Amino acid sequence: MIRPLFLAIALLLWPLAVHAQQADTAEPAPAEQTGPEAEEAAPTTEAAQAEEQAPEIGTSDLPSDEPAWERLASRAEDLARRGDASRFAINRLRAELVSWRDEFLSRTTINAGRIATVEAQIAALGPAPESGEEPAAIADRRAALQSQLDDLTAPRILAEEAHARANGLIGEFDAQILLRETSELTKRGPSPLNPTHLAAAGLALWDVVRVTSSEVVAGFHQQTGDGRLAANFPRAGFFLALAIILLVFARRWVTNWRMRAAQGEGRLLPLWLFVLSLGQIIVPVLGLIAMTAGLETLNVFGLRSGHVVDALPVAGFLVVFAWWLSRHIFPVGQKPGFLGQDAATRAGGRRYGIAIAWVLAVALLFEAALQTIDTAEATRAAMVWPILILLGVLLWRLGRKIKRLPEPIEGETVSQGRMRGIVGKVCTVVAIVAPVIAAVGYDNAGRALMVPWLVSLALIGVILILQRIVNDLSNTRAKDGAETTGGSLIPVVISFALYLASLPIFALIWGARTDDLLEIWTRFREGFAIGESRISPTDFLTFALVFAVGYLLTRFIQGTLRRSVLPRTRLDLGGQNAIVAGFGYVGIILAAIIAITSAGIDLSNLAIVAGALSVGIGFGLQNIVSNFVSGIILLIERPVSEGDWIEVGGQMGYVRSISVRSTRIETFDRTDVIVPNADLVSGQVTNWTRGNLVGRVIVPVGVAYGSDVDKVTEILRGIAEAHPMVVMTPPPSVLFMGFGADSLDFEIRAILRDVNYVIVTRSEMNHEIAKKFAEAGIEIPFAQRDIWLRNPEVLRGEKE
Repeated sequence: MIRPLFLAIALLLWPLAVHAQQADTAEPAPAEQTGPEAEEAAPTTEAAQAEEQAPEIGTSDLPSDEPAWERLASRAEDLARRGDASRFAINRLRAELVSWRDEFLSRTTINAGRIATVEAQIAALGPAPESGEEPAAIADRRAALQSQLDDLTAPRILAEEAHARANGLIGEFDAQILLRETSELTKRGPSPLNPTHLAAAGLALWDVVRVTSSEVVAGFHQQTGDGRLAANFPRAGFFLALAIILLVFARRWVTNWRMRAAQGEGRLLPLWLFVLSLGQIIVPVLGLIAMTAGLETLNVFGLRSGHVVDALPVAGFLVVFAWWLSRHIFPVGQKPGFLGQDAATRAGGRRYGIAIAWVLAVALLFEAALQTIDTAEATRAAMVWPILILLGVLLWRLGRKIKRLPEPIEGETVSQGRMRGIVGKVCTVVAIVAPVIAAVGYDNAGRALMVPWLVSLALIGVILILQRIVNDLSNTRAKDGAETTGGSLIPVVISFALYLASLPIFALIWGARTDDLLEIWTRFREGFAIGESRISPTDFLTFALVFAVGYLLTRFIQGTLRRSVLPRTRLDLGGQNAIVAGFGYVGIILAAIIAITSAGIDLSNLAIVAGALSVGIGFGLQNIVSNFVSGIILLIERPVSEGDWIEVGGQMGYVRSISVRSTRIETFDRTDVIVPNADLVSGQVTNWTRGNLVGRVIVPVGVAYGSDVDKVTEILRGIAEAHPMVVMTPPPSVLFMGFGADSLDFEIRAILRDVNYVIVTRSEMNHEIAKKFAEAGIEIPFAQRDIWLRNPEVLRGEKE
């Protein structure tokens, strides 16, 4: 749902990205250029002229004969060696090389099935003996198969060689273009601070205004005299009236409609408000297009004024988009917005953002008017520098508003946000650096820094708005009005997808060519090689799909075994869990092997790498592997099962779950203790309930010296026999254990029906013992100590 919206915003930002890189990447056709620029853009060398006369090779009609490829490769190598070809010639030749490279890449898999069959036949013959002596029939067959294999692999080897050649030539051309772009950015021209250049720039701007107005006036007179103005006016009036309706009334209707919709409620309300807000951009832009159509219908504009009229939609789009974006980032009203700033800061942010857009729009219109004027480099630099100064001042003020800390809200925690501080500092740096480097003569670098950053700032704002919409959509309203957040991971994933999808747009904004992005995609699509195997994204997709199907099938069978099949057998719960867990391990391993095989990954080529990794993993993960193997032993031998009462490592409790790595024990105080499986297999474990629930209880008792031991024995035996949990076969026994330091020691030893109640039984017996001993006058002693002083007179003397 969010992805189409993001693509729509990307399309809206596309004119900005194109404008940001127009000065570096756009190159007019040779026929439309005059002056020294035409000589640089057009292919003037003999080699370039020969390229223009050669037939163009496209992807739809790609010749497959080798001479055509050799001719193209030779021409490309000659141009790459000389390095004097124009960008027009390089781009056309590069496109042909890309077509051939794709063709050669498809040929690298030719005869794959047949080659696999022949290799299997050779493997079936076994390795050749080291002595070289083997039966003649086998030797002849081996030689024939090897010769057949060589013939089958030859086309693949040649295709790989040609693919490498084409790929290398494309890389050489890309390096040349990058070197030229770098030299253009680092080229130092005349300083615009020279008063002579500033005066020439002022005269050129006045000439633009004068000539443009003269063209319009002359056009009106000519159209009026011929009577064509009156004939064209109804059609032009329709477009102009439509433009007024769209620019004034329709935009107001959409705004009011959105304000009314904001009063409603619903989970999808943020998305609906965002869609309505897009109408605030689309409707005015359509009005500007209608206005341009109406003005062009009048047919009163000349060459320069016509370029200005053609640039009106793009210039107007800059202003409308800046107005829309600033009202989302710095909203109007009492709500602080997602930046949490006060009203004054938000008003300033809107004001400076729209002002920057107006400056860019006016500069774009003047640039359109200057297209047909041959001005000197110093004059153009003097024209651009005041615009950079004005943009720098506005950007510096906007950066201060962006990095302003949010307004504290009582009872709420407002995020300070690190991103706003970073963006604000970058705005400050760009606002200072761009005019300064342009002032010292690096005009191209100044423009290449200022304009792309402004467009990048707009793109960051769009991403921030989309993130906010995703966060709002992930929140649901409870019935009592409280806001509860659900699916907290979804906004993070979608935000990451937004950042990832914006990377190509950022690259285009900062001067990357479409060919560069396509080259990255081609390298990604080709994959990477491991040994003789090449792994591509298609292989990853195949692996993921097959493994997912195998994993789901394994879980389905596990569920069927656990719910329907195993309960009908005589296996106990531990055995059922062992079978289900074992089937899960086997199923997942088989799913992984089948997925790897289906993806075409040759495991034999990875054997050496896997062997080397296994050594390191064996040393680093030996404890985990030990616990894993111990878990399998526990599931197979089942010395401990779920529900058993065990004692291990000083911990006593019930076994609640046995996993691959560890076992979870729930103690009597309801705490979970995670015990590694290796401790259960290699250590000493007491299983109180293994096999049955019968167990013994021991109750120690001490009586005072001088007590009647026979009477004590009789009382203790009666208490044990009377308890309902004590079994009579064998009967309980009372033992006189010995003479303690302070008491005569006895023990009650009895077998219980359920050992789980041993603590409760011991407590109940102790209560009964205390009661019976009190009735019989038998004393339960406590420790007593007598202290004798050897020289008490010394202490008495010190006291005196």
